[in-house]
Amino acid sequence: MRIAFCGTPDFAVPSLQMLIDEGHELALFTNPDKPKGRKGELTPPPTKVLAEKHGIPVYQFEKIRRPEGIEALRAFAPDLMVTAAFGQILSAENLSIPKYGCINVHGSLLPKYRGAAPIQWSIIEGEKITGVTTMLTDVGLDTGDMLLRREVEIGENETAGELFDRLAAIGAELLKETIECLEKGELKPIKQDEAAATKCGMIKKEDGRIDFNRPAQRIHDQVRGMNPWPVAFAMLDGQPVKIWATRMTEQQGGGKTGECVIADPKKGLFVRAADKLIEIKEIQFPGAKRMEAKAALLGHQMLGKVFE
Repeated sequence: MRIAFCGTPDFAVPSLQMLIDEGHELALFTNPDKPKGRKGELTPPPTKVLAEKHGIPVYQFEKIRRPEGIEALRAFAPDLMVTAAFGQILSAENLSIPKYGCINVHGSLLPKYRGAAPIQWSIIEGEKITGVTTMLTDVGLDTGDMLLRREVEIGENETAGELFDRLAAIGAELLKETIECLEKGELKPIKQDEAAATKCGMIKKEDGRIDFNRPAQRIHDQVRGMNPWPVAFAMLDGQPVKIWATRMTEQQGGGKTGECVIADPKKGLFVRAADKLIEIKEIQFPGAKRMEAKAALLGHQMLGKVFE
């Protein structure tokens, strides 16, 4: 099948690789290269790197819904469009071009967590189960009819980065199955229940600020959901301290919320949350490297200090 694949970050790579392995005729539509690092060197999207490796034509547009994007898409004349973490809104004109419309690979169990960061927010909100949904794209934000879904359990200590990798691989498998059903005429689109729909926005750095007045489980979920970016943090002595990993405990302890009530290189670092103590497992002080909290305590006196 002739497929226009629209995807940008790492999440889209397994799906693109699957389409390559299946022998489809492909063109990649992705976002422009962006400056990264201190030197601001232009860096291509991960999907572009893969596409060029396999000699797949690449088209890069800030907005594919503009005339130049529509023209390039029409010139390629795809049978099908596939989107996976594309990061752009498609227009009705975009969607009218492919014969079979557009299939989107979405990292949640729709209609929950429509929007830009479903994987992160599912962890932050304390979900125990999530998954991947393939859907028919329409002009709304993840509002199209659902096609196939695959559920997975979220590990109690699983980070957004770890879940991201798992769902990316599952998404590729589900996309393959969806296209096979399309080719056989066996797809049965299902309308989303608008009453059950939830939306999630893009993750911002300020979303990572920890409030130790919240229950320990909420803090633990926030830390997991912010790893590997933008990383949860709390203020200590007026400076942001990154908190990469935590562990739930059943210890009640004393002290006020945010206080380091146990801070020992052998025992570890335990901070008072609203309901009980939470252990900080990995920490990063300003200007320092990420490290195990026990190792960090060898060079930092933390007992009695209060995170704000």
